[in-house]
Amino acid sequence: MAAKYQIVLIRHGESQWNVDNRFTGWHDVQLSAKGEQESHDAGKVLKEAGFKFDLAYTS
Repeated sequence: MAAKYQIVLIRHGESQWNVDNRFTGWHDVQLSAKGEQESHDAGKVLKEAGFKFDLAYTS
């Protein structure tokens, strides 16, 4: 029997440079207040849906 895997993709929350319409590919930029709320909300949705992760990759 083949192993069962589940991949979950989530986009980052809004950053301050997103607000300023600046390219953010090479710098670590702080999340805006909205982005922090988006991140919190995404975590809550995942938890309430019963997701448990053995491994996570971020960029």
